[in-house]
Amino acid sequence: MNGYQVIAALDERTEGAWKPSPGAVYPSLNQLEDEGLIEPFDNEGTKAYRLTSQGNQTAEVSPETPRPWESMRAAHEPSHPQGASQIWAAYGDLAHALKALTRSGTAAQHEAAAKAIAELQRSVYGILAEPAAPEASPEA
Repeated sequence: MNGYQVIAALDERTEGAWKPSPGAVYPSLNQLEDEGLIEPFDNEGTKAYRLTSQGNQTAEVSPETPRPWESMRAAHEPSHPQGASQIWAAYGDLAHALKALTRSGTAAQHEAAAKAIAELQRSVYGILAEPAAPEASPEA
């Protein structure tokens, strides 16, 4: 893989929880190369990297050991996926409304929207500050 493919793979494997920047990936690739764990090669005209034999030995882990991307994905999983998807759908709807407002709204409407968003942000943090209600158990 080349550096951008590494970034894309980490983004995909962590389901978006971790997408490092090129400024983080390329120095890491250089360090791994300096340590003899990877080597560059020409991949159809593009510089790519592959593990060396030492890198393969170092990368071997027990089947019980979670891969780094699995740990990252698990750490960022929402505790209630259904509710999280509802929040993100509503956020998308809000983004569409804001896009329409920025295109055709007046300066006063932009200012009012900015104030409304700031109030919404305070409200969301207020929800987090409330004591959690016990989860409803399903009726037997």
